[in-house]
Amino acid sequence: MPHTLTTEILIQMLRAGDERALNAALEDIHPHDIAQAAADLDDESLWTLLQRIRPPLNAEVFSHLSIDRQVQLAESRAPQDAADLLESMPSDDRVDLVQQLDEESREDILGAMEEPQRRDVQRLSLYRQGTVGSVMSSDVATLQADLSVTAALARLREMAAQKETIYYNYVVDADGRLLGIVSLRALILADPAARLRDLMNEEVVALYVDDPVEDAARLIREYDLLALPVITAEGRLAGIVTVDDVLDVAEDEATEDFHKFGATGLGRISLNEATVGLLYRRRIVWLMVLVFVNIFSGAGIAAFEQTIQSVVALVFFLPLLIDSGGNAGSQAATLMVRALATGEVVLKDWARMLGKEFGVALALGATMAAGVSLISAFRAPEVLVVVAPAMVLIVLAGSLIGMLLPFVLTRLRMDPATASGPLITSLADISGVMIYFGLATWLLREQIAPAGGL
Repeated sequence: MPHTLTTEILIQMLRAGDERALNAALEDIHPHDIAQAAADLDDESLWTLLQRIRPPLNAEVFSHLSIDRQVQLAESRAPQDAADLLESMPSDDRVDLVQQLDEESREDILGAMEEPQRRDVQRLSLYRQGTVGSVMSSDVATLQADLSVTAALARLREMAAQKETIYYNYVVDADGRLLGIVSLRALILADPAARLRDLMNEEVVALYVDDPVEDAARLIREYDLLALPVITAEGRLAGIVTVDDVLDVAEDEATEDFHKFGATGLGRISLNEATVGLLYRRRIVWLMVLVFVNIFSGAGIAAFEQTIQSVVALVFFLPLLIDSGGNAGSQAATLMVRALATGEVVLKDWARMLGKEFGVALALGATMAAGVSLISAFRAPEVLVVVAPAMVLIVLAGSLIGMLLPFVLTRLRMDPATASGPLITSLADISGVMIYFGLATWLLREQIAPAGGL
């Protein structure tokens, strides 16, 4: 069961001033729970808490605070104090924080750090955002192939506290090239005199530092792994990507795609922290674009003014039909954006997906046409001949637009999540107006008075 640690309890512990009792009370509590309780402390109290907690627990608690709070604390402390804390952090979390600092604080804190940690931060910072290298940890357990099991276990005991994980241990040569992998379980069960070269698995699932981070998520999911080794182009082990790193990235990407699909423009910015001005600026651009796009819908209606005047009952079904096309398009786009993002579908699959969506949309449109026909039969039987086929064609058009737009954007090297719901709805509206009134003008031509007629 989770511990019921609260901010009030932490305040009482700090006031008591007993550092030994504080550490004894917190040693069995997960760093996340401590960070959650500490988040409501003021900066001075929070920093005092971090100083009184023994390493590496203090760095783990600090890592579980929001990145904004980490930056706020690091920039407000003496560079040496901040550097001491950062040196105990996991390497990937440390790099994430350093990259968020203002330039002056970054230089001061890096200058105060020990040389190995400073070089590690500078090396990891070189990798492009979105690549495996940008999220990997360099705190990886490496072993030599000629070690015995007994010697390997002794070596792991020495390095365990400083490494991200020792469940997977990577066997490298003298130049750091990855040769194989041996699990902690295999070491425990093996003959103590056996050599790692005889135990290691040489078929290692690995990624290159420049591979997209989405590939890491896919491989970890497919192979049920806790971590993946990351190598350079020369085959040298550069670090590992752990499942928690992938989950963090996946959450950020899902949030960003969700905002893109809704055309909110927030990206990874927290709604709770966004100002009114920021929300306005991020949303107004898309809304203004859609205003001008929707002018075409109005122009389409104006073009069929004579048809509408002659058969007023057509207007009753306009919102129903147009919304159906937009809804079907948004559904298709959501499925396609997700499939492209996870790799289930690739660009060359567009023709197969088009055929599949055509069949699905036709069936959906026919079913919805049956429903709208019942309404038309009671409300306006004179337009039944138009409403039913229009529903089929509008749902078909909206679905195909929603399915194809992510492919088009991917082909143009744009994020398919940009195929947002509002944009698809607007395009479906335009096509729906043209289909509906065009079909009505043709099928009801005998009922439509000529322009200027009485």
